[in-house]
Amino acid sequence: MIYLIRHGQTALNKSHALQGRSDSCMNAAGIEQARTVARLLSARDVTFGHVFSSPLQRAVQTARIVAPGVPVVCDERLIEMDYGPYEGMDLTAPPPEVVTFFKDFVHNPAPEGMESLASVVARAGSFMEELRDLPGNVLVSTHAIALKGILEYLTPDSRGAYWSKYVGNCAVYVTQFRNGRFDVPHELR
Repeated sequence: MIYLIRHGQTALNKSHALQGRSDSCMNAAGIEQARTVARLLSARDVTFGHVFSSPLQRAVQTARIVAPGVPVVCDERLIEMDYGPYEGMDLTAPPPEVVTFFKDFVHNPAPEGMESLASVVARAGSFMEELRDLPGNVLVSTHAIALKGILEYLTPDSRGAYWSKYVGNCAVYVTQFRNGRFDVPHELR
């Protein structure tokens, strides 16, 4: 099984800032969120043979808490979307072009200077293809938009539905590669 997790909360998440590639650590709430997931998976006897993470601290921290003792391999393809000039902006008062983009990701291109959603899906898909033949359970620790890119890649029939879906801190999705394809991911509850 492949477990896909968004990192735990950071101070920037809590303050409603567009965090992007800012390299911040989790706050106390985020650490507790990751510990909660670790307990949930432990109660289900889930152990990991492989752990991959975005190189950003919050994702690496999450991976280390959820899969203690398993080496974490960082992969740039799991990094958050590049928000360019919008990095760090206050999400409670975004500029009009960002409002338009966030209102309908599927039909509105990313504003000038932001990474395109197609780019996020392409790099996420490239990464996921390399997991096909790994034995045992795999943990992938990443970010909200990067995780949505993975979900879009794994579910081509979604027609962009994941872009508008809220993915909370430490949300976990599960998929499996079998019969020559990935299963449609489902959220672990």
